[in-house]
Amino acid sequence: MAARRTLRNGKVALFAAGVTLAASGCSGTGAAAEGGGGAADAREVVRQAPDVLAASGTSHAFTALRMASGGTRITIEGEGAFDYGERTGELRLTLPEGGPVTEVFVPGLLYMKNRGAGVPEDKWVRIETDAVRDGNLVTGGATDPITAAELLRGVAYATDLGWSEEDGERLRHYRGVTDIAAAAELATGGVREQLATAVGGFTRTQVPFDVYFDARGLLRKIRHQFSFAGGGSSGGGGGEAEAAVEVASTVILRDFGAPVEVALPASDDVFEGAVA
Repeated sequence: MAARRTLRNGKVALFAAGVTLAASGCSGTGAAAEGGGGAADAREVVRQAPDVLAASGTSHAFTALRMASGGTRITIEGEGAFDYGERTGELRLTLPEGGPVTEVFVPGLLYMKNRGAGVPEDKWVRIETDAVRDGNLVTGGATDPITAAELLRGVAYATDLGWSEEDGERLRHYRGVTDIAAAAELATGGVREQLATAVGGFTRTQVPFDVYFDARGLLRKIRHQFSFAGGGSSGGGGGEAEAAVEVASTVILRDFGAPVEVALPASDDVFEGAVA
């Protein structure tokens, strides 16, 4: 069996009880999450989300992508784990039909197994995320937590809706709109190129969102509403106009500090042929 290179987070720990978010340089998020504030405070809380996430270490992740176009509805769900310091992660997706798909995320790249017509079952497909029209915000069937958080850097406005119960937990809820182009200018690492590519891939670059933080200021849930042109006719008289595709992408983060191990496919395991 070909050797596989492994990225491992050997020292994973969430902030200890006596350590505040100020120690990570992101005290604004914790303070605003506790006390609320005006529109400027809300924007700052949301804008700092990716930095606080990067400082948090690791977590388990759950995703749901719901696409609607005309009368067609598709739901894709995923489950996995991410290392925010290494900016790597893995998801196992459940599709409406076909077998499960495994995805490995590394900066600038997405590896997919059991996805693509004509690809052998034991092979992976390698995709450069800045070469995909939408920057892989939705093409892979999930918005990975790192990119979902980086997209919040472009927040145009946000409103603090206060505390709410989400899945049995008390979380602070913010609602607003972020802009893909603005996020691309502020994003860090390879996500900057990824989001820059996505600017031209959507019907609108402004993306409505709902985001939730816990009392520590940690990002726990994000929901983005994307819209882009589809490939089919909108119907109703045989016109040629493309039917718009609306996508609701949700990311839920739990179990911060959980051990995360991401194995990259060996070069011999990557399919080099054409993928349908």
